[in-house]
Amino acid sequence: QVQLVESGGGLVQAGGSLRLSCAASGRTFSNYNVGWSRQAPGKEREFVAAISWSGTSTDYADSVKGRFTISRDYAQNTVYLQMNSLKPEDTAVYYCAASAVWPPRGLTDFRSWGQGTQVTVSS
Repeated sequence: QVQLVESGGGLVQAGGSLRLSCAASGRTFSNYNVGWSRQAPGKEREFVAAISWSGTSTDYADSVKGRFTISRDYAQNTVYLQMNSLKPEDTAVYYCAASAVWPPRGLTDFRSWGQGTQVTVSS
């Protein structure tokens, strides 16, 4: 199993940007597909974005298309989520996880979710 650690969250004003990082700890995840999910207070966790193990395929939730970009750096063993034009509705704890299957069929396909990083977008 791959242990993942999220970082890069923080407080940002609406319209601003943040880049989240998902780094493997203990094991590499170059052979895994990686996805991001988020959970806001009082809401269920929802899918945000995913990238295939090869880095050539991506998938995004409709709510973030055109604003968020997922990428990966194999040398750094890290997956990134670049978030632009942030909205208050993006406020949530963001998590990343690895999956052995592609394309993603749902959050249940992902394993080894990290501890999450808080993103807060103010008006």
